[in-house]
Amino acid sequence: MKKIAIIFSLAVMLAGFSAFAESAKNTFTRHYKNQIAFNFGQGIDSGFLLPPPLKPVPFYLLQLQYSQPTTFFGLPARQSLNIGQTVGFGAKYGWNWDKYTIPMVLLSGDVRLSEYKNFYVSAGAGVGMQAQQNDRLGAKLLFQFKLVGGYHINDVWALELFMQHFSNGNTAPENYSYAFYGLGVTYNF
Repeated sequence: MKKIAIIFSLAVMLAGFSAFAESAKNTFTRHYKNQIAFNFGQGIDSGFLLPPPLKPVPFYLLQLQYSQPTTFFGLPARQSLNIGQTVGFGAKYGWNWDKYTIPMVLLSGDVRLSEYKNFYVSAGAGVGMQAQQNDRLGAKLLFQFKLVGGYHINDVWALELFMQHFSNGNTAPENYSYAFYGLGVTYNF
């Protein structure tokens, strides 16, 4: 019960701090109502939620993301539809990465954690499906966790560095996860 009270208190405080945010300008989309992004990620062989980028593998993420501005407990946020493709080549660290070349679709949301001038930091989560089940994740169902550090070049363009983790959330016997570090380019319109 004590943990629930602490989590509830933190959520209320975060929502209270967000009252100082500009209501007319969303962190992600500024004053625009739509955003499109292209993300490219380098695969990392790790089972951790926040993997260290120590074991890069021949596994890549190509992702197209369409977003709209929203709020989450008063904090600036974005809701997104993501269409992605993982691309693998060869074998490394005991995995045949060719087998994990699979399209996926996700619904996700990102929430601003911090913002200073043109820089921002956010965290996000999502749920979706990959086109086929494989021996690495053991399920078509995907859960996503994402950390982003972004920089607005201007009101229309931004660059984002990200860490993205995909897992089946222990809904299947196998769950080795996918993890990517990458770069995204966003365009607001």
